[in-house]
Amino acid sequence: MNLNFEGKSVVVTGSGSNIGRAIALAFARERANVTIAEIDEGQGKKVAAEAEQLGAKAQVVRTDVTRWSDVQAMVRLVEERFGRVDVLVNNVGWTRDALFMEKTRDEWEKEVQINLWGMINCTRAVLDGMIARKGGAIVSMGSDAGRIGEFREGVYGACKAGVIALSKSIAREVGKFGVRLNVVCPGMTMPANDEEIGGLSMWQAQENRAWMTEEMRARIAKAYPLRRVARPDDVTGAVLFLASDQAGFITGQTLSVSGGYTMI
Repeated sequence: MNLNFEGKSVVVTGSGSNIGRAIALAFARERANVTIAEIDEGQGKKVAAEAEQLGAKAQVVRTDVTRWSDVQAMVRLVEERFGRVDVLVNNVGWTRDALFMEKTRDEWEKEVQINLWGMINCTRAVLDGMIARKGGAIVSMGSDAGRIGEFREGVYGACKAGVIALSKSIAREVGKFGVRLNVVCPGMTMPANDEEIGGLSMWQAQENRAWMTEEMRARIAKAYPLRRVARPDDVTGAVLFLASDQAGFITGQTLSVSGGYTMI
């Protein structure tokens, strides 16, 4: 299947680590022009170097997706170098594994700012250009937590439910301009090793790292019909397909890539 990404301009937020890194490198293999919008500039540079080794043009733009001014500046830089944004992947996310009652208000606000406002900011920043060019694809990372309400992921799940609902609403609004929005909901997806995550990754939190032991991986796998924990590369195929011309008549949809954890 020809996904036709060669020469297209793709922005992936939070692409220094884990799923975002895998997505950025997958686009690089397709010879897209990849922008790594990442708050951890050092980690982003590592991924950009990997992308260029794959034959792509890549750049890192330090971006705090919670800051509207940062996001606007990032999009301007992308347009200056690559002319436009053809694809936006709203990947960046953050949570800490804990009960709602155990978290502080600061943590709730951080979850809302990163997981929901980040998606709002980045989506709004690219829409004017996509509408003017009569085309574009936005793929946002949701979560099965946003579809079913997951234990220990209360505010995070609420934010991801918001990502799903907002994507549908905007898809109805901008479809007449040829702009498509879809959502991919990964299940538990763990980096293979510390080289795949930066110092600011959510996987650096002590509570989250506890999930990465072999014993915990085996326990988690039992909850999935496919009986394993996802790898970052498991998610990339769905993202690239939904961003491609092959999915040109698909919009407003939510696809779980979670080993059958949810079937709704």
